Amino acid sequence: MKYISFGIPCYNSAAYMSKCIESILPGGDDVEIIIVDDGSSDETARVADAYERKYPGIIKAVHQENGGHGEAVNAGLRNATGVYYKVVDSDDWLDKDAYLQVLSTIKKMVDEGTNVDMYLANYVYDKPSENKTFSMHYTLMFPTDKVIGWEDMKHHAHGHMILMHSVIYRAQLLRDMKIELPQHTFYVDNIFVYEPLPHVKTIYYMNVDLYHYYIGREGQSVNEATMVKRIDQQLRVNYRMIDAYSLFDDVTEEHLRDYMLAYLEMITVVSTAIGYVSKSPENLKKVKDLWKYIEEKDERTYKQLRHGVFGRAMNLPGTVGRWISVKAYQITQKVVGFN
Repeated sequence: MKYISFGIPCYNSAAYMSKCIESILPGGDDVEIIIVDDGSSDETARVADAYERKYPGIIKAVHQENGGHGEAVNAGLRNATGVYYKVVDSDDWLDKDAYLQVLSTIKKMVDEGTNVDMYLANYVYDKPSENKTFSMHYTLMFPTDKVIGWEDMKHHAHGHMILMHSVIYRAQLLRDMKIELPQHTFYVDNIFVYEPLPHVKTIYYMNVDLYHYYIGREGQSVNEATMVKRIDQQLRVNYRMIDAYSLFDDVTEEHLRDYMLAYLEMITVVSTAIGYVSKSPENLKKVKDLWKYIEEKDERTYKQLRHGVFGRAMNLPGTVGRWISVKAYQITQKVVGFN
């Protein structure tokens, strides 16, 4: 039995993907590692095939035409045979001790017949250029080491968002809801985390620093200049999240609804801030149209987002308001180490 399938989306990742793969190999035969070569033009395919030959039955190399990060995540899920599915980006890695603890817990619970819908663990921002690390944990939100439902959530804390780095979903849950991430679009990890949440009935949080998220690679998708260039892709994700649910009609559990509103607010704030940072009249109009779309689609959701702490900051009027909004966004970046 494969307890966890790890999908590793790779695009021209030959220079650094080995560190990621080697960090997952300590799971041995209990896991499978699906390396998805997303139409790379470097040596990624050769590296993937060499690992598959060296570790048959553990590593699987999948080659496809370039479809973007989302399609690589889709391909990983299509090829997964494990009970759980986790995505690890090719420039990131797992902490060995935390990883073995997480795997041991999942094995024990699966063997006992307890198939939790979503496991959570901490992730760590690693920014070597500034010799900084920052651990994101969820102790303010969830009790540790017990199976809970959304009703047992303590409260949500702004900035403590569940991201792809922290989540491990039951693979069949993802298949049953027929999740399909869009091709040739960055930032789809937000869709991957957000859309399954109403399908999740059971949660298990382990307070260990499992995932190391590397920040600082040139051209990285969360780099501010890169985000300005890709604002249309950020907005595409934002609109899909808006359209995914009518939060007040489709999500009845209050803790979950409040959390999803906070998540949607965060993504909308990022979209808005990127529009402001760009100083482009065209992008400013796109941001204005985004808020108008939310208001026309779901007035209750609009009021929650518009009058939230960050929503108010992002909608201050005029040039001065935009300047204050950008400064608030930049301060948040420094505190969290966003880029």
